[in-house]
Amino acid sequence: MKIALIDHGVGNLRSVEKALTAAGADVNLTRDPDHIRQADKLVLPGVGAFADAMQGLLSRNLENPLMEAVKAGTPLLGICVGMQMLFDLSEEHGEHPGLGLLPGRVVRFPEGELTVPHTGWNQIQPLRQSELLGNIPAGSYTYFNHTYFCAPTREEDVLAVTEYGDQYASIVQRGNLYGVQFHPEKSQQVGLAMLKNFVQRC
Repeated sequence: MKIALIDHGVGNLRSVEKALTAAGADVNLTRDPDHIRQADKLVLPGVGAFADAMQGLLSRNLENPLMEAVKAGTPLLGICVGMQMLFDLSEEHGEHPGLGLLPGRVVRFPEGELTVPHTGWNQIQPLRQSELLGNIPAGSYTYFNHTYFCAPTREEDVLAVTEYGDQYASIVQRGNLYGVQFHPEKSQQVGLAMLKNFVQRC
């Protein structure tokens, strides 16, 4: 299974690459549009600021091949900011457009009693079945580190939620599009199992 790990210049690329390899993938860390078009599956990582990640994608002319591949049915997994990039726009440091593959906004955790950013281990609670979650028990812990979260317009796009103050979408899916707000590459056995599911089942 050939996985194109998209190098837009902003992401925890080496640790994601190692985790995908451990999950059984033939990983190609790439900035080549043709590699993206030809891959069996795509992974879009991301850390840091949303606008920087989007600019990195655009400046390398990777947006169109990514969109073409997704529309042709290639499965895509967005990780952390990579999940946020799937949505219409982010409110981080002003409004910045995303890929618009899923309707919704990326918004900040509210000020108040919560510690922001949301950093550390927290539980995921599935709302429905998915190949991505095969053999992963409800309530499993994964590792988070984020200040902004996704607010999908369509409830049916939410695959799992996490409670931090209120519940928010920590995993999304629509068809061949998948996104996880946490870092599977830092989530030990649960994260590796989820990556294996993406590589082998999705």
